[in-house]
Amino acid sequence: MTGPESVVLPLHHSPILCRVVFDSAKVEYNFYSAKKNLIFFIFSHPFPLFLLCKPLGRGFSGDGKLHRRALSVKKNENNEKMSIKYRLILMNLLQYGVWGAYLTSMGSYLASSALAEYIGYFYAMQGIVSLFMPALMGVVADRWVPAQRLLGVCHLLAALFIGGAWFYTTLPDGGAWPLFALYSLSVMFYMPTIALSYSVAYNALEGRGEDPVRSYPPIRVWGTVGFIVAMLVCDFAGWQLSSAQFLFSSVLGLALGLYSFTLPKCPTLSGQSHKNLSDALGLRALSLFRERRMAIFFIFSMLLGVSLQITNGFANPFITAFKDVPEYASTFGANHANALISLSQISETLCILLIPFALRRFGIKYVMLIAMLAWVLRFGLFGVGNPGEGVWMFLLSMIIYGIAFDFFNISGSLYINEQTDDEIRSSAQGLFMIMTNGIGATIGTLTAQVVVNRFVYSQTDGVAQIAGWQTSWLIFAAYSLVVAVLFALLFKNRYVQTK
Repeated sequence: MTGPESVVLPLHHSPILCRVVFDSAKVEYNFYSAKKNLIFFIFSHPFPLFLLCKPLGRGFSGDGKLHRRALSVKKNENNEKMSIKYRLILMNLLQYGVWGAYLTSMGSYLASSALAEYIGYFYAMQGIVSLFMPALMGVVADRWVPAQRLLGVCHLLAALFIGGAWFYTTLPDGGAWPLFALYSLSVMFYMPTIALSYSVAYNALEGRGEDPVRSYPPIRVWGTVGFIVAMLVCDFAGWQLSSAQFLFSSVLGLALGLYSFTLPKCPTLSGQSHKNLSDALGLRALSLFRERRMAIFFIFSMLLGVSLQITNGFANPFITAFKDVPEYASTFGANHANALISLSQISETLCILLIPFALRRFGIKYVMLIAMLAWVLRFGLFGVGNPGEGVWMFLLSMIIYGIAFDFFNISGSLYINEQTDDEIRSSAQGLFMIMTNGIGATIGTLTAQVVVNRFVYSQTDGVAQIAGWQTSWLIFAAYSLVVAVLFALLFKNRYVQTK
């Protein structure tokens, strides 16, 4: 043997990969399990090399050193994979903890600070910045700055601005608009981090031979856990009516910003592989509006997106308002609205498991119709429930939220994935996000603010405000019902069942 040769030897153990130096020759061992327990040694040596084969369990040298070394390499690889998963779990815990610290309770703080008429503006800003900031930061990460570094920079800036919002609230005679400006700058840098965190996680998993489709969902669940924990901390620490929730979010954001710089490096792309801004914004997918079925789908996605942020902004101040009614002042729900609302996040996580079955059984039209009807019940149960004897209606509304949110957002995204080709798929997904979480959610929160101002904050008596809240929720439910009926009549489906 004077060149690369192959020798077949018996295999007694699981597949491993190692590289050793045998005499002065570099020997590369690739151990593969096969039906007949074979092992292939591929090596290069300038003169004939003969090996005496022994079972791997006893070692080639008789003392088991090679086998133990190979097992050590395999063990280290497994430990490295587990290590990166734990690091990504921590990233997700903090990523959504930053958001959960104030997202569901900020409305109550604004209402208690005589800023109730501005709640819709604060929540609408999330939709407005979602129209362009995630796409813009995506292009930056694609071309110039590695995603993990950009993730850290964005979190640090978001944390500084939300911390600045907290500091501003401690000053005497502060107005609404400076607070709004600081908050807007914070969410402007926070919203892109959601997509950036996905990029960082996918890159880290793929770099270690993991399949993100299988490995990432169990990691992402911890993001919801982080969101819920932050909500509960804010609740039981007594920060629902305090700007301390902004400080809490800032501390978590600073920690994550610094931690992001330690995450595995993400490559930037070169050559012709860049995603341009029009693709990132989903503008190429506008051609889909030429097809009536897809045009109707996107329009109704926007109309249903109107509902997405309403309960985030107004559920907490609504439930907390029952504290001003003596009959409900001491109830758990009125005093711990965040704890009650956290059930919605738990339901959202569990209902994801129903989507594959629902799509196979009903198809996209009826799955989205179920989501629309779920929004009717979500709002309607708020309109007739209370934290006393009617608390079961609140609990049912929280459970239904999972169906309302997941069946619409995730199923809609899967439908687009099935109905578009590779060249336009990413743009179509971007357009879907803009129509729902951008345009739809912005219109929804601003319109909801008008309704709530008219029926709730125009009243001064606590009981009259509760009546105004109930009227408002029933108006939102009626809107969702109209959208559902129109969708059932107008959307003609040629959907192929999801594989």
